[in-house]
Amino acid sequence: MSGSARLLPGVVLLHGLAGTSRLLRKMERALQGAGFATLNLDYASRKRPLEALAEDIHPAIAGFAENVGELHFVTHSMGGLLARLYLAKYRPRGLQRVVMLGPPNNGSEVADFLKDLAPYRAFFGPAGQQVGTGQSELLTGLPLPHCAVGIIAGRRSIAPVSSYFIVPRPNDGKVSVASTRLEGMTDHIVLNASHSLMLWRRDAIDQTIVFLREGRFDQSAPRPSPNSHTPGAAATA
Repeated sequence: MSGSARLLPGVVLLHGLAGTSRLLRKMERALQGAGFATLNLDYASRKRPLEALAEDIHPAIAGFAENVGELHFVTHSMGGLLARLYLAKYRPRGLQRVVMLGPPNNGSEVADFLKDLAPYRAFFGPAGQQVGTGQSELLTGLPLPHCAVGIIAGRRSIAPVSSYFIVPRPNDGKVSVASTRLEGMTDHIVLNASHSLMLWRRDAIDQTIVFLREGRFDQSAPRPSPNSHTPGAAATA
């Protein structure tokens, strides 16, 4: 197939800290059904710092970008920070839009609370130390991605302790709505979703597709009732 006009638009999917590509498979299937090619990446989020992870994912993304038309990113949680770091260093061909779901753009208060505990440090590794509110210059100095950025925040929690005593409200149990915001972002929407389960919600998936197509969220869409438990959901940051 030749000519970029005949190529499908592509979406790179990036999971959160301690997550896997499996967590984004429902989103991936919906994107494929909407006419997008997808690259749903796994990376060693518990083993390496963000700057090393950006290098790890580069070859796959560069190759993918050569075989799609427009290029987009859809991220969950820490995946949004990884995308920002990656896009600040690399400018993949055809980049158009980024959707971040539950990103700790201004840090996670839960990470602040747990970062000095040995079990947390052992399990979440160096990247777990980079997602707190006292983010290093590596993250605080990042420019806005050179494309349209849409952010989906959640305001429901299945973690009452962190939701009421650690993270400022409203929050999704791990990240406050305020912390998801990014100066210069194109659009922002708040859904009745918890941090991990928003990946399975139809409204979050639909809003992601709307933004990738239109560059704006559908702010007039009805907001469904709070999410119910989804089998197999994992808590990722």
